[in-house]
This record gives sequence, structure tokens and C-alpha cells, in this order.
Amino acid sequence: MKIRSINRTNLMKIVFSLIVLAGIGATGADFGNGWRLRAQERGKVPVVMISIDGLKPDYVLEAGRLGWKLPNLTAMVKEGAFAEGVIGVTPTVTYPSHTTLITGAAPARHGIVANTPFDPFGKNLGGWYWYAEDIRVKTLWQSANEAGLVTASIDWPVSVGADVRYNIVQFWRARTEDDFKLNRALSTKGLVAEAERDCGPFPTAYQFDLEGDIKRAKFLVWMLEKKRPDFMTGYFSSLDEDQHHTGPYTPETRVTLERIDGLIGEVHRAALSLGGGRAVLGIVSDHGHILSDNELHLNAALREAGLLEIDEQGKMKSWRAMAWSSSGSAAVLIKDAGDREAAGKVRELLAKLHGDSSNGIERVVEGEDARALAGFPGAAFIVGMRPGYRVGGALTGAVFRKGRPGGTHGYLPGDRGMDASFFITGPGVPTGKNLGRIDMRDIAPTVAALMGVELPQAEGRNLIKK
Repeated sequence: MKIRSINRTNLMKIVFSLIVLAGIGATGADFGNGWRLRAQERGKVPVVMISIDGLKPDYVLEAGRLGWKLPNLTAMVKEGAFAEGVIGVTPTVTYPSHTTLITGAAPARHGIVANTPFDPFGKNLGGWYWYAEDIRVKTLWQSANEAGLVTASIDWPVSVGADVRYNIVQFWRARTEDDFKLNRALSTKGLVAEAERDCGPFPTAYQFDLEGDIKRAKFLVWMLEKKRPDFMTGYFSSLDEDQHHTGPYTPETRVTLERIDGLIGEVHRAALSLGGGRAVLGIVSDHGHILSDNELHLNAALREAGLLEIDEQGKMKSWRAMAWSSSGSAAVLIKDAGDREAAGKVRELLAKLHGDSSNGIERVVEGEDARALAGFPGAAFIVGMRPGYRVGGALTGAVFRKGRPGGTHGYLPGDRGMDASFFITGPGVPTGKNLGRIDMRDIAPTVAALMGVELPQAEGRNLIKK
């Protein structure tokens, strides 16, 4: 039989066609940046990590006693592994916690040390730690990318500019229609507009209510169906907002979480469909909630002590020492590290306030004890409040006063009321395994191990050994 000669161009066309046919016969191949095998073809499954802001572990673990109907979340307890509680970071607020969840490092190391930067003169106009370039260690997104996995994220805190292939960022600024433009501009180019054609408007402009979460769920399902990520993060916020307004364990909280439970079911089904019946689903949270209505305004006390000045409009004029509040705790910074007189006055003032139990201070730490908390780097003192008390932000008026009752977090980690949640199910996860009370830094390395990727700078450990 005579064989016809084949030039190099025709040979490459034949090889390319065979690759395409092989991809069609399996689950498809991605040629966007060079072809790669789908996760299922590598024996892997999609991994989805969803944060429910403010989810207390007992809401799920004691749902029967509470009379709350959470079929999807309680099923994860039976079918997968769970923590009795997650000891959070300092401070126990959203942005530092979510960065620990995605890195496995403490705030003092990963660099997102509060929700908002320290800004005595208000120059940042209320800006938050939105930008991923401020994260100083490797994220799960980056590790997954390096392993050739497709990453996606919807509304995860500290995600502007993150190394995520399909990224709808969390960002607000104008809180008007212009916020929709901001979101489209900062997210993966063209992604929001593409998704909105199927899902309707994305919930931006600080829409963190239940209606916003219902919309976010649509985008999460859409992302799984259309972009087929190997690793995806997502965020639901309305539970936290409700607790701030009404407190924990309220009827409003129950209604919201029961509805979120249904949204979790929708996302899980989409992930299982993507994975051919196999998917890893992790549910995490950033902190718990404690009811409070007592406020200690440390900056008002520092002003009375002559350590900060305000102008005729009541705005900051100058400061030698200032409190940086995270509600349940605060850092006190000294402007000039060598100002021993200011440090001495602050130490004396805090000792006096601590000595009067009605002010609600649980403890004041400094030096090595402060650094050991691995949060508020650069703080001369760290003040932790007792449950029921919080730090207010006023510069003038009474140092101690009654505030509006509501759920509060930001306390120093350790109190069970501040514990966050961790539930995970899917291939590689043992059934019905109680992980005990864990460190928040353990979650990222555990998820990394299930994906088969490395997270070398994580300070925690893999909780699920193969």
C-alpha cells in the first residue's frame, strides 16, 4: 500500500483534531490559554468554598434543639466532617478572617489586619481593605492556578485584583448606579455583563441583604454551569447583617439562615452536576455574634487625656495616641514610637478604665503579649472587651454610654460566642467526623490538600489526612 507524504502543517492539523476528539469524548478541554484536562479527567472533582458571614456553629449543630430547618447544612454534618467551633483571628471581623480562610495565615502575616485601614484624618473616605495586592502570602486561588486548575470567585472579601481567572469582585464606593459600573470595571473583563444577561443585575452597591444573597446564588450556579471552575469561592452576607440589626438567635436570623440553607442546596447541586455526581463543598464563616448595647468610646477618653485634638467641626486635628476600633476590641497606636510620655499616659488611662468593671474591658495587653495575638501589628496596646460591651468610635461626648442593641463581633478570639464554622463534604472527606474545636488557619491547608495543591506559607495544618 502506497502511503501519501504528509507535510508538517497537515500533521499538526491531524494531531490537533485527535486532541479535540479526545476532549469531546471525555468532559472537554479548555484552549483559552493552551489546552488542559478537566478536573474529572485528572481524577479530581470541583471544590467549592462558600462563606456564610456570621454563621455560628451551633446554628447548625443544634438546629434540632433550636427548631431551625436547615436540611442542607445539617446533612453536611452527617455526610462529611465538621468543627465544633473555629477559633478566629485578631480581630474577629470579616476582612482579616476571610483572608485567613483563603491563605491559612494570621493577619499579622497576611497583611489584612482590619476591615478598614487605620485612617485618623479620614483621607481614605471610608475605604476598606478591598485590594488583593495587600495580601502578602500565597492564596488558595494562586496555588490552584499554578496547578493548572480553573479558579472562580464571586463577591469574596479582599478580591479586587486577585489572581482569579473568573472573578466578580467585592467592592463598593459610590453606593449608587455607578457601583454597577465599578463592579464591571474591576471584575474579569466582560464577565459581569455576560453573567447578567442570564442572571439579571449583580447585587452591588452594598446590597448585603437576603435579596442580594438570592442573586449571588444565581451567579454562583451560573459560574459552575458556564465556566466550569475547579475551585470556586463565594460569599453570602445577609445573616451577618440581620444579626447586627436584631442580634443572634432571633426569628429574623432563623428565617434568613433557613433561606440561605436552600441557596446552599442549589449551589451544591450545580457543583455535583459539574463533577458528574462528585464535588467537595466547604461551608465556612468568619466569626460568631454576641449581643451588645454598651459602648466604651476610647478616643473620647484619649481626647480628655490630651492625647488627641479635634477642630471646631469636631474632626481630627492632631493625635499622639489613637484607638483603632474593631467593635469588640481595639488597638491603641502611638504616633511616635519613641513617645514614652504618651505611652505612659495611655497605659495609666487604660489601667484606670480597666479597673472600673462598668466600662466592660476584659483585658489590656501590650508588648510580647500583644504580638502573640498575631493581629493589629504596630499596636502599642490591644484592648479586649467583655461580652455585651463594644468599642465606639466617637471623639467627643461621654466615654461610656448605651448604644443600640445588636449583634457584635470583633472580640479577641477565645470566647465561644465568637467561634466561626467549618463544614465540609465530598470525596476524600470522612463521614461524620468531628474535628473538634479548630484554628481558623487550619481550613485553607485542608482545602488545599483536597485539591492536591501546595500552600507553603500556611500556618495551619491539614485536618483531613489521607
